[in-house]
Amino acid sequence: MFTLFTNKPYRHLFLAQVIALLGTGLLTVALGLLAFDLAGEDAGLVLGTAFAIKMLAYVGIAPIAGALAGQLPRRGFLVFLDLVRAGIALSLPFVSEIWQIFALIFILQAASAAFTPTFQATIPDILPDEKDYTRALSLSRLAYDLESLLSPVIAAGLLALMSFHSLFAGTAIGFVLSGLLVITVTLPPPVLQKAKGLYRQTFQGIRIYLATPRLRGLLLTSLAVASSGAMVLVNTVVLVQGRMELGQQETALALAAFGGGSMFAALLLPKLLENYADRTVMLAGAGLLILCTPLTALVPDYPLLLLLWCLLGISFSTAQTPAGRLLKRSSHAEDRPAVYAAQFALSHACWLIAYPLAGLGGAELDLLPTALILTAIGMTGFILALFLWPSRDPEQITHSHDDLPPDHPHLKDGGGHIHSHAYVIDDLHAYWPKP
Repeated sequence: MFTLFTNKPYRHLFLAQVIALLGTGLLTVALGLLAFDLAGEDAGLVLGTAFAIKMLAYVGIAPIAGALAGQLPRRGFLVFLDLVRAGIALSLPFVSEIWQIFALIFILQAASAAFTPTFQATIPDILPDEKDYTRALSLSRLAYDLESLLSPVIAAGLLALMSFHSLFAGTAIGFVLSGLLVITVTLPPPVLQKAKGLYRQTFQGIRIYLATPRLRGLLLTSLAVASSGAMVLVNTVVLVQGRMELGQQETALALAAFGGGSMFAALLLPKLLENYADRTVMLAGAGLLILCTPLTALVPDYPLLLLLWCLLGISFSTAQTPAGRLLKRSSHAEDRPAVYAAQFALSHACWLIAYPLAGLGGAELDLLPTALILTAIGMTGFILALFLWPSRDPEQITHSHDDLPPDHPHLKDGGGHIHSHAYVIDDLHAYWPKP
C-alpha cells in the first residue's frame, strides 16, 4: 500500500489531505470553545446550528463546485480554496457576535464543499491503475481516522500552553501548508466538456448519479451508514458520561475504538476487494452496521461498549471506503468532478437527516427508541439497495442505438447499432439499458 508514496503527485496530495484534516480537527475543538465563550450554556445550540450550516453548505454548494471544477485548472482552484479556508480560520478569533460565526462557517464549509470533491476526482487521474486507486481509497480512510484520533490530542497539548485562539492559527497554518503542497506538483488538467450552460453542468453529476443503478445503491448504502454512524458520533458522550457516569477520557477512548476499527478495516480492504465484488463488501458492512445499531442503546457496560464500537468502526469503513471505485467506474473523466460532487452532496444529505434524529431523539425519546428509528431508516436503505443495485453488474454492457444515424462516429467506433462497451451515462447514453 505504501509504495504509492513513490508517486510524487499522489504523495504531496496525500500529505496535503492529512495536514488539512488535522487543521480541520483543531478548528472543531476551537469552535466549541469559542461558542462557549460567546454563548455560555447555549453553546450546544450554537454548535448544532453551525454543524447544520455545514451540512447545508455541503449539500447546496458541492454540485455547483463540481461544475466549476470541470472547467478550471485544478491546481489553482485547490490552492485558492485552501487560502480561502485559511483566511476564514484567521478571522474566527475576532468575531464578537453569534451570527458572525454562522456566516464565516458557511463560507469556510462552502470552500470545503468545493475542495473535497475536486481533490477526490483528481486522485483516479493520478492513479489510473485500479489496485493503486483502491489502496489510495484505504489510505484516505486511514487519514480521516487518524485525524479523529490525533486532533484532540494535539489540541489538548496546545491548550496546555496557550489560549484556544491559537488553535485557529494552527488551522490556518494547516490550510496554507496544504496549499503549498498542492502547488508543488503538476496535476492532470481537467478533460474539458462540450460547451454547456452552468445550470446543466451543475446537475450533470446528479443526473448521471441517479441514472446509474450501482450509484443509486451507493446512495441507499450511504443512508444506512449515516443512520448508524450518527447514533455513534452523537450519542457516545451520552452513553459514556451520562448513562455509565464515566469521564471525558472514557468518551475519547470509545471514539478511538470506533476509529481504530475503521482503520483496521481500511488496511484489509485492498486485499478483500481483490476477491469480492464492491457490492458484496459494501452491503455486508452496511448490514452489520444495521444489526449493531440497536445494541448501541442496550450495551450494559464499558468493556462491551468498546468492543461494539470497534465492530461498528469496521463495518462503517467496509460500507463506505470502496465508494470511490464505483464513482470512477460510472463516469467519464470529464464528468468525474461533477459525479464526485454529487456523491459528496447526496451522502451529506443523508447525514443531514440522521444527525438531528440522533440528537433530538436521544434528548426527547431516550436512546433505545432513537436507535430503533435510525435502525428502521438504515434497514430501509439496505433493503432498497439490495433490489436497486443489481447483483450482476458488468462493466461491458451490450446495448442498441436505434436513435443514431448509421454514419454516426459512435456507431463506427462501436461496430454498429448494437454493440458493447464500458457503459456510463453521458450525452449518447441517457438511460441505463434494461437487462
